[in-house]
Amino acid sequence: MTTNSEPATATRFMPEHPQDVLAADRVAAVVRGSRVADPAGLAAALADEGVRCVEFTFTIPGVLNVIASAAAAEGAVVGAGTVLTADDAQAAIDAGARFIVSPGLALDVVEPCRTAGVPFFLGALTPTEVMTAVRAGSAAVKLFPAGLGGPRYLKDLRGPFPEVHFVPSGGITPDTAPEFLAAGALAVFAGSDLVPRSAVETGDLTAVAKRAEAYRAALSASGHLASRQAAPAG
Repeated sequence: MTTNSEPATATRFMPEHPQDVLAADRVAAVVRGSRVADPAGLAAALADEGVRCVEFTFTIPGVLNVIASAAAAEGAVVGAGTVLTADDAQAAIDAGARFIVSPGLALDVVEPCRTAGVPFFLGALTPTEVMTAVRAGSAAVKLFPAGLGGPRYLKDLRGPFPEVHFVPSGGITPDTAPEFLAAGALAVFAGSDLVPRSAVETGDLTAVAKRAEAYRAALSASGHLASRQAAPAG
């Protein structure tokens, strides 16, 4: 029987930190596209469905304006993704990003994040990369591309790293999300399956809400969500 398998933690997170939100929601959205028609509306629609953490990647043209707009959405916890340099990390933080995500070991982002008190999630795939990310102070380790090894690989990594918070990204669907959580993930970061590019670019918030509902239904059915959680009032 699948049960809620939240990883153990060595430190107690402060209320409403992105890590707390991830631990509660168990899924975050990764937004990509040639444009974001309604950043604040998109973030609000996801938050209303219980997906409060939203990552906007630096592959989006004008992403800093997108982050600034989305950060104003009630209940949303907005972050920046595909961050590769210190300058981009600082710019994202200045725009309102509350967490920074890199697809790999972009160690240059560490200093601006530490200075601002903003958590960062470095990407890793191998045990050596995981150790490097943890030593750098990564609040969680982005397992990427997670689809390469699947939930079984995450379970194997959790053997030597039982206290590391993993957030798999890549190949996440309502079918695989519960499997990654059962293998010990703190949360999953879902991309185009949760937030289709066509919906992002046209502002089809209804389509996004339906996809978020599908994820939450799958997580509830598998025992990873006790009940529907309302977005916070502020």
